[in-house]
Amino acid sequence: MQSRRTLVIMKRQRPTPPPPTKAIPPTPSTPPTPQIIHKTLHSKTINLKPNSHSFRKVKPKRDLFTNLKLPNTPPPTIPISQELKWVPLNLGKSELYLPLTFPTGQTFRWKQTGPLQYTGAVGSNLVSLKQLDNGDVGYYFHYATSEASARLALLDFLNVGISLNDMWEVFSAADSRFAELARHLGGSRVLRQDPLECLIQFICSSNNNIRRITGMVDFVSSLGNYLGTVEGFAFHEFPSLDRLSQVSEAELREAGFGYRAKYIIGTVRALQSKPMGGVEWLASLRELDLQKAIDGLSTLPGVGPKVAACVALFSLDQHHAIPVDTHVWQIATRYLIPELAGTRLTPKVCNRVADAFLSKYGKYAGWAQTLLFIAELPSQKAILPLNFSTADAKKATPSENEETGNAKSNKDGSA
Repeated sequence: MQSRRTLVIMKRQRPTPPPPTKAIPPTPSTPPTPQIIHKTLHSKTINLKPNSHSFRKVKPKRDLFTNLKLPNTPPPTIPISQELKWVPLNLGKSELYLPLTFPTGQTFRWKQTGPLQYTGAVGSNLVSLKQLDNGDVGYYFHYATSEASARLALLDFLNVGISLNDMWEVFSAADSRFAELARHLGGSRVLRQDPLECLIQFICSSNNNIRRITGMVDFVSSLGNYLGTVEGFAFHEFPSLDRLSQVSEAELREAGFGYRAKYIIGTVRALQSKPMGGVEWLASLRELDLQKAIDGLSTLPGVGPKVAACVALFSLDQHHAIPVDTHVWQIATRYLIPELAGTRLTPKVCNRVADAFLSKYGKYAGWAQTLLFIAELPSQKAILPLNFSTADAKKATPSENEETGNAKSNKDGSA
């Protein structure tokens, strides 16, 4: 196997944030039941954080999930025409390209709010990111408890302690196809999400499609503290375990979660029963080796190998975790282990697929797999050279070109 040089990783330190400069209104002791209501079409204002909440009831529609929490009194507004003052992150396009990072299935809480612009909550802070004309990424905090601590939280969320350029150089030396893909799809960065937030999102993702996953995640998010509205999208801090525990399975089923309702309720209860506390227990999985982290996550209701691997990769610093599903299996059999083409995707085969990625790409195999997965998305295939796509198509077996009934399945066995 070709030797690999050590990749640069900056040691993360999480300083104690300074006292907040703006108070966040506490969640009511008896929070109201969330209602599914229609999202207003792109508004022309950015609403700042209100001090009170109420809900406007409309007839729920099981498949819409386009809920907003509307304040009793309209909050102060800033005209959208006011130009935002973007603060550069000093991250070039090769280190972070927003369209190849946010709308690719890592997180379902960020919204596109403009050309090359994405908005989301990082903890209790509401921030927009924009790819600037010079390729750098700029940020703007619509709301922050403390701008200094908010910036540290943002950098941590973006995993900036890991050099994507260095990593891509190593992968490209080991894999000529990866080298070609990296020329066209650079800047695809793996995020470092809050473990609880990531876990609930991927329980929602089980055997699901993007539209419904996003709707479910929006519903859960609306249980948290309201942070503001940008371009018609309402944003909330992700709810705490205590807040999630106040939602019933019946409410989630009424909202359209189906069988996932009992898994979310069961997982919340399991986390609350942890002696050290559920949030602390999840964070402690960052200190374990991958298999122990996967085993720990798999004890939670509704968490199978695929969901556990996603949570491990996208929130627990398990950089060589490989979430294996039908699509990743097809990538592996096409380029890494062609002898497995046509086999069933059993747990044993899943392990062989993960081992093949690890053998090829090393301790950051999960980052390599993420780029290879993104390259298979129709939106990204469209920007690859035609001769590149044609060469790939010739390598595909007939079975890979057929639509299968479980193409969207997470293969968790939890359906």
